[in-house]
Amino acid sequence: MNGILIVVIAILLPVVAWAAWEAEKKRRKGFLDWAVEKGWSYDHRNNATLKHRYGFLDRLQVGNSRRASHHLQGDWEGHASTAFCFRYTTGSGKNTQTHYIGVVLLQLEKAFPELRIYPEDLFARFGQMMGFDDIDFESVEFSKAFTVRCADKKFAYDFCNTGMMDLLLHARSTAMELEGHTLALFVDRYLKPEDLEPMLHYLVAIRQEMPEYLFRS
Repeated sequence: MNGILIVVIAILLPVVAWAAWEAEKKRRKGFLDWAVEKGWSYDHRNNATLKHRYGFLDRLQVGNSRRASHHLQGDWEGHASTAFCFRYTTGSGKNTQTHYIGVVLLQLEKAFPELRIYPEDLFARFGQMMGFDDIDFESVEFSKAFTVRCADKKFAYDFCNTGMMDLLLHARSTAMELEGHTLALFVDRYLKPEDLEPMLHYLVAIRQEMPEYLFRS
């Protein structure tokens, strides 16, 4: 029986490896085609500087063996923008698990306090470990849908105005962070080429819902 199992494994491993490589080639081509069309730069290789450059984002401060790859960079509607795939591991030995996060971000004209908005699920549990009390809002629906954390509550209330809450409630899986000049969105899986435009458009919509007086003060 053990001999048959070994043979089956020996047959399956190359098949699995081939399928993974074909998926990776398709992913690279998709990102490259998109980058060429939009005039962006693209590099599929592991990028050691990204995890340090954006290491201040709490969502990227998890696990071990952190790596960033599939780095895209360019301009989106007047904002310097970046996207990449982030990978990390949890556990050890035979219990090691690999996790993926898709990250898309743009740079704002002004620096702001750290603000985190996560849906009330896995991201919320992650947020509870990172400090700050959950902020409640007049909208019960919004407060039930999202965990909002910010040391500056006034800024959080200014940011989460009526228009912003309506926007976020139309995409309840939204997980975002704002810190300094960086406004970032996350998906809890490998980033796909078809994710790029919807996430970038959504980031711009979030920026547009931010009150202009925040940029003048």
